[in-house]
Amino acid sequence: MAPVAAALGEKLGRHVQLAGDVVGTDALARAEGLTDGDVLLLCSDGLHGPVPEDVIAARRIAVDLAVSLAKQDTPAALPESLAQPFNPPGFNRAARQEALASASGPAAPVKLAGDREILAAIAPRVTPTGTFSFGGERRLQFSKKRLKVGDQLTVTHEGQDYVLELTGIDATNFTLRLNREEITRPIKPGKNP
Repeated sequence: MAPVAAALGEKLGRHVQLAGDVVGTDALARAEGLTDGDVLLLCSDGLHGPVPEDVIAARRIAVDLAVSLAKQDTPAALPESLAQPFNPPGFNRAARQEALASASGPAAPVKLAGDREILAAIAPRVTPTGTFSFGGERRLQFSKKRLKVGDQLTVTHEGQDYVLELTGIDATNFTLRLNREEITRPIKPGKNP
C-alpha cells in the first residue's frame, strides 16, 4: 500500500500517513494524532504478504477517482439578483420592507400580513349587537344593519378596506371569510372591544 499512499499524497499535494492495519495500536495512535486536513490510509495488507501489482493498479484507479471527486471545482456564486430559496428576501419583515423599498422607490406601502393574519386582526372589531331569526333564518344585527349568511360587510383596517363575507351564524357564534380564510367568533351582544 505504500505506492498507493505515495500516489495519493502526490495527487493531494500533502503527506499521507499509512497505518499497517485497519485496527490496533498503530491505526489508533495515527488516527488520534490527525488534525484538520491530515490524511490517513488504513490497510491490512501486511497480514497477507506483498500486494500484487494489479491490485495496486486497481487501487490507484480508486484513489484517482476519490481525488477527482474531492477536488471538484466549487460552484460559482449565485448572482445577488437570484431569489434565495433558503433565506429569501422578505423572509422577515425588515428584509421584506427593505426589498420592497429598494424595488419600488421610497416609502412604498407594505402589506406585511397574509389574509389569515389580517382576518384575525379585523374580526374582533366586528361586534354584532344581537341576533334574531326572520323566516327561520338567523341574522346578525349591527346597530341598524341586519346581515344574513352570504351578506358582505366592509371593514377598514390600517387604511385599507376589506370585504368580509358572513358564512355562518348559530346561537353563539358567527363565521367571517376573507378571500379563502375563515374565522369563527363568539356573538357577544352589546359588547364592544
